[in-house]
Amino acid sequence: MPSKMEGQASVPITVVHIITTLELGGAQQNTLYTVSHLDPARYKAVLLAGPEGLLWPEARTLDGVAVYCIDALQRRIHPIRDLVALWCIFRILHRLKRHSQLIVHTHSSKAGILGRLAARIAGISVIIHSIHGYGFHTQQSRVLQRILVAVEWVMARITTRFIAVAQANIVQGEALGLFRRAGVDLIRSGIRIRSGQFANDDAVNIRKSLGVSESAALVGMVACLKPQKAPLDFVELAARVRNEIPDVRFLLVGDGDLRPDVERLVHTIGLERTVILAGWRRDVPEILNALDVFVLTSRWEGLPRVVLEAIAAGTPVVATAVDGTVEALERIADGTRGYLVAPGDLSTMADRVVGIINHQPDAPIKSRHDGILPAEFDIDTMVRQQIHLYDELLIEQGMLEAV
Repeated sequence: MPSKMEGQASVPITVVHIITTLELGGAQQNTLYTVSHLDPARYKAVLLAGPEGLLWPEARTLDGVAVYCIDALQRRIHPIRDLVALWCIFRILHRLKRHSQLIVHTHSSKAGILGRLAARIAGISVIIHSIHGYGFHTQQSRVLQRILVAVEWVMARITTRFIAVAQANIVQGEALGLFRRAGVDLIRSGIRIRSGQFANDDAVNIRKSLGVSESAALVGMVACLKPQKAPLDFVELAARVRNEIPDVRFLLVGDGDLRPDVERLVHTIGLERTVILAGWRRDVPEILNALDVFVLTSRWEGLPRVVLEAIAAGTPVVATAVDGTVEALERIADGTRGYLVAPGDLSTMADRVVGIINHQPDAPIKSRHDGILPAEFDIDTMVRQQIHLYDELLIEQGMLEAV
């Protein structure tokens, strides 16, 4: 029996998800999961994305999902290219609207702006934007921050509903007045929660493949190498911990614009034998299981999926106290799975990492957490909540009959 909020339509409603890149990140992975897990009898899934990212091969093989590559849709601001991307998105939406009623659901800052604007021009009634952290932050100049906040405020006027992955993002958006018209729903960015997902030999094999002995402590981070994630802080953290534990190894999984700076700093400090730059890898859950400590040096966040995965793997976490990271660590196991430190406080972060490695009293320990997380962090719960929201908004717009 359908729930009261479910509705019926004579033909499937088309849901168009628009995201800037398909890099190997939580927002991108969860967007692919969402479009591939909508009920095809009720919703037809369409995905629009820029050309960058390692997830493109996976996107092209999604069953029943129409996928479009928007070559001009890229993260960097470029007025002419951005106008081309806007035009391309509009043309696709306009064509799709001829055959079906549409929902447009945007993700990330650039796609959020261009996608919502194109949807408004195309006359789409239901426009949803997911906030995976904001595009403005304290690392930018005040002038740029004010411009980006103003743009978000204008875009909020044409948004039907916001989705936030963290309560901290809701608080920030409310302070800026972004949700006065549209309202906002909290829907966590989830992971697949499975019990018994790791075999005992997995960690040993991962360490062997990385050239790390079983006796050495292994500290790792999985992140795109961009200013938000502060990968240079990770390198400096490695130097501090190595001073206390000479045979420690640090593993950085990911790639991005700051890779040359990371490589330069590793060489300057003399950490070639300590830091492993692994690039992007698809076996992230297995890597997290092989770590002794997972760290995250982000300056701002939405809800970092990798922190949830580390907790599910039973690996202690030391992370900066920003946005959804705080909520994840405090809500799961009453905060006993790791430590939170102030962004940029590498001295305290190093002390926490050393304490875990040396098994200091009251420090979190490596455990078989067995994938148990609250249901709100389950990826299928995430999809169900989004579908519920689609139904609600369609019924409000008179595009769907409630049953």
